[in-house]
Formats: sequence, C-alpha cells, structure tokens
Amino acid sequence: MRLQVRCFIVFLDNNKGRERTQTNSRVSYKHYQLLRVRPSTDDELQELEALEEEPGIEFWSPPITNRSADLVAPPDVAEYLKEYLTDKDVQFTVLSSDLDGDIRKQNPKSKRSSYRSNLLKSESHPLTWTRYHRYKDIMDYLDYLSKSAPNLVSIITIGKTNEGRLLQVAKVSAGKKKNNPAIWIDGGMHGREWIATSTALFVLKQIVENYQTNKGVVDTLDWYIMPLANPDGYEYSHTSDRFWRKNRSKKPKDPEYDEEYDEEARFMWGEDENCKGVDLNRNFDYHWAEVGASNDPCKPNFAGKKPFSEPESRALSEFIMENSEHIKAYITLHSYSQMLLVPWGYTRQTIKDYDELMYVARKAAEALQKVHGTEYTVGTSPNLLYPTSGSSDDWAKGRAGIKYSYTIELRDKGDYGFLLPASQIIPTGRETFAALKSIAKQIIHQK
Repeated sequence: MRLQVRCFIVFLDNNKGRERTQTNSRVSYKHYQLLRVRPSTDDELQELEALEEEPGIEFWSPPITNRSADLVAPPDVAEYLKEYLTDKDVQFTVLSSDLDGDIRKQNPKSKRSSYRSNLLKSESHPLTWTRYHRYKDIMDYLDYLSKSAPNLVSIITIGKTNEGRLLQVAKVSAGKKKNNPAIWIDGGMHGREWIATSTALFVLKQIVENYQTNKGVVDTLDWYIMPLANPDGYEYSHTSDRFWRKNRSKKPKDPEYDEEYDEEARFMWGEDENCKGVDLNRNFDYHWAEVGASNDPCKPNFAGKKPFSEPESRALSEFIMENSEHIKAYITLHSYSQMLLVPWGYTRQTIKDYDELMYVARKAAEALQKVHGTEYTVGTSPNLLYPTSGSSDDWAKGRAGIKYSYTIELRDKGDYGFLLPASQIIPTGRETFAALKSIAKQIIHQK
C-alpha cells in the first residue's frame, strides 16, 4: 500500500466512532454522501480496494476496473475522500450530499392516525401501492387474500425468525389439478431492498385480485410467493437503520474474535450493533463462502459461521427441497441495477444449459421492456456485477435442481439506489410481472 493510502487511512483511524450517529435508536445519515466511483486502471482499483476494508466507508458494490461502484461516506470523511480520489485521478460523481434528506423523501408518511382503520374498513386490508409498508401490514394483506380468495390462496408458515416473526409463503393454486408445475418468487432477503418486497406483493395482487385476467398462468401453474424473506432485517431498516442488509441474529461467539476486537467494535458501533446479523444471500449451502462473502461478522456480506446457520435461510431451503419436484423456476428479487442474472454467481465457468437460460431470460427482459421501456441487462453476476457464493439462486440451481433459476435486480440503475421512491412501486411491479409471466409461459410450454 502506498504512503498516500496510509495517510488517508490514518485519518480514518482518528475518526473511528464518529462514522454513524444514533438519535432515538435510529441511525442518522445526516450529510452522509453517496459517491459513484469508476476505477479505470488496476492502480486505481487498488486504491479503492485499500479503502474498502476501512471503517466509515461502505461500498454498496465492490470496486471493479472499468465499472461503477457506489460508496457511502460520513460527512467528516467525505471531503477528504473526494480530495483523495481527485489526487489519484479516480473518476467519481456525487449522487447525494445528504442521505438523511433522501431517506425522508422516499416513503411518504401515512395520513392521519385514522387512515389505516378507514382503509381496513373500505378495503379490508391496510396495504396501498403508494408507500412502503411495514411487516404487520404485509402479514395483514396475506391474511386478507387467504380469506377473500380461500379457493385460490393459502398461507403457509414455514418458520420463524430470530426475533419471532413469521416466515410466510402465499401459495396460489387454482386447485384444478394436483402437482401442477410451480414457480417460486421471494423478495426482501436483504432488509434495505424495499422495492423487492413491494414488487413480490404486487405480483401476488395481480394473480389473485386479477385472476380472471391472468387465468392462463394460474390455472396451469402454482405460484409460491414469499414477499418477505428477512422480516427482522426489513423491520430494522424501517425503525433503526435504513441501509441495514443482514438479518438480526446475534454476533457469533468465536475465539477468533477476541476481547480487544470486541471492544473496538463496541466503541465504533455501540454494543456491536453493526456486528449483528448474517447476509442471508451468502448463507446457502452451495460453494458457501468461497468468493464475494466475508467471514467478518461486522461486514454487510458476512456469510455466517456455517451454511444455513440462520432460521430464515434454513426454512426457505427446506420448504423448497420438500417441493422441488414440481418447482420449475426459482426467482429471487433484489435491488438495484436493472439486471436479470443467470447462474453461476460463484464462478465465470459457463453452466451447461446457459444458452437456454439466457434465451428465457432475454425473452423476459423483452417482455419487461414493453411495459414502460425499462431496459434490463441479462447475464451472470461475475460478468455484470461481481462474483457471489452461497447465494440462493446458485443453490436453487445446483443443489435443489431447479432448472430456471434467476436473480432479478430491480430498478433503478443508481439514481435513487436503495431509496427508490414509492411512486415507482406500481410501474416496477407491472413490468416485473410481465417478465415473470414470460418465464411462467416457458414453464407451461415445456409441461
């Protein structure tokens, strides 16, 4: 590491403990800046990689040569960071100079306190499509669907989270034929990716409340939809830290993490708060923790102490394995970048049925684009984003044997990122449903 990097890191060390401030149990991102960097040489990449491990700077995507990566920097670091990047000729753009202000704008507050009760009276459920809703509203909506369409919808509880929240799957089946082929969709595996949960809910609404319009893909295909795969992380991103990614399991006890390390973490984050949780999308038992995952519990992509260490990933995987004979497609919704990703994530090696998977994915992307003109890129994660291991889509393909396994990275390409306005819930839902129907028709065609 060169002297300039060391000097900048010394500055970071002197600012430990001031990266995040908590007000009334909520992490404040006041005057935090969101930067987009683009290293064009290996030297520039090394400069960024040296910063990637430092406290106070969080990369939302790892830096890669000739690709853009987004990072968050606290106010007392951001100005020095920009000077440093300028000095190193690393291209960067400031996407936001106050993330706290952007957070407040994303999700409109509910109207008067009686609004929810009035909505319950008029609609029999509290869900709207003009804001991002909390766990209770989502569970109430699932309950409403099962009661309003009992011949079509059944709610299956597949487990509980560390904090005791229910892990629920909506099964939509016309019931005209047993052992129909099925499609699985999950959202919200990462807490901060609110649009993924809202999109899964919108798809559920379309096939249930608009059943007559969508009979062709419901009568001949069962749908398993899990809108909220990480309820604890999702709730925490609403109540405490908007950009929380992991679940909320306790920090693992391990001799590797000694008392000195723990003291440092407590000083920085307040009782190890940032060291809680596991990245559920790195916790699956397929090439676990080989690449694109961390063994450090304080990192956002911590893979856990072992595969399936978490109740959420275990419950999801066990349910899918029990039904794997008739689940023909696995789709996991994430954000952001507008991409439709095919396996593998852990290697650049081409999967055997790559051409067929790409054909179906391209058809889905074309169907999506026809709705609002939104363009999605199709390919593998290592080629388009970054390598990952222990991910749910690789596991579904490689371990559960599900032929069509995809990750859909939803809107947008970074203008809003994780703070996609609630006004984009409906258009995102509409176009994503078009893509999913395209995949569903492919399954039906191959019956």
